[in-house]
Parts: sequence; C-alpha cells; structure tokens
Amino acid sequence: MFNNWLRNNKVAMWLLTVVRIYLGYTWIKGGIEKLTGGFDAGGFLQGAIAKASGDHPAVQGWWAAFLEHGALPGVKLFNVVIPLGETLVGLGLILGTFTTFAALMGMVMNFAFLFSGTVSTNAQMVVLEIFIVVAAANAGRIGLDHWVMPYVRSLFHKKDQDHAPAPAPKGGMTKTKGAA
Repeated sequence: MFNNWLRNNKVAMWLLTVVRIYLGYTWIKGGIEKLTGGFDAGGFLQGAIAKASGDHPAVQGWWAAFLEHGALPGVKLFNVVIPLGETLVGLGLILGTFTTFAALMGMVMNFAFLFSGTVSTNAQMVVLEIFIVVAAANAGRIGLDHWVMPYVRSLFHKKDQDHAPAPAPKGGMTKTKGAA
C-alpha cells in the first residue's frame, strides 16, 4: 500500500521532489568542494583501515582488506571517481535526470562511507535514497525524467521491434484432435 502511494501519488511526487533536491544539493556541494579543494582520499582510507583493529572495530575486516589491498593502491583513481561521482549524483538528483540510478549510486557511495566507519549524514541519506529508489519514476516526474525517460524507452522499444519474431502464418499449422 505504501509502496503504491510512493510510486503513484501526486503528493508523494512533490515530497519526493523536495527530498531529491535536498539530497542532490548535499551531493553536489560535497562533490564540488572535493573537485575544487584538492581532494585526497588517502588519509580517509588509512583512517578507515585503522578503525578495523582494537576491541570494538568500527570497520569489518573484509572491508578493511578491500580498502588496504584494493582502494589504497588505487587511491589516484578514487581521488577522481569520488568527487566526480558525488557531483554527478547531485546533478542527476537536482535535475531529476536518471533519478533512480542517481539515487542508487548515491546509496552505493553512502554504504561505502558507512562501511568505512563514517556515520555523519550517510545513514540519513541512505534512508532518503531508499524512498527515491522505491518510488522509481514518481521521484523524477517533476524533473527532466519526465522527458528523458520516455525518449530512452523509445530507443529500447525501437530495437525490440526491429528484432521481433515474425508473426505466425495464417492457416499454418493448426492443432487437430489427434495431434500430440
């Protein structure tokens, strides 16, 4: 019932637009600050790895292993991907373009930050992003998705029509009583 309300109700559409713009502003602000401020994820990654030890670790061992052996050696890539990703997620949410995908990618980043032991606003953002993802198209109706998504769908349906199976011939094979 609540799911249906989120996906179809006009009041929900307006509420989701406010939530979407708030999240988008939060993401784009953080992304632009990182893009213009000389962001380096190395210290964050080392801090997260350090939180995996002790009596009550804030970071799980498997995540710390990924950070130590995957993310830390590739920190130069993360220094570009994180600010760019935050900016693009923010832009997508503010403009309402590929809204569900933008919220989903925001969730991925928020969960990565949470796994790394940083609570901050990440938990709140995940909850709000879940509403946007569950609401699907209704979250982007007041935005560019209103025009973009029908266009994207038409591109896929056009391909489907090009490869559609040929219709069965009229009067072709018909099932008779004795046939298996």
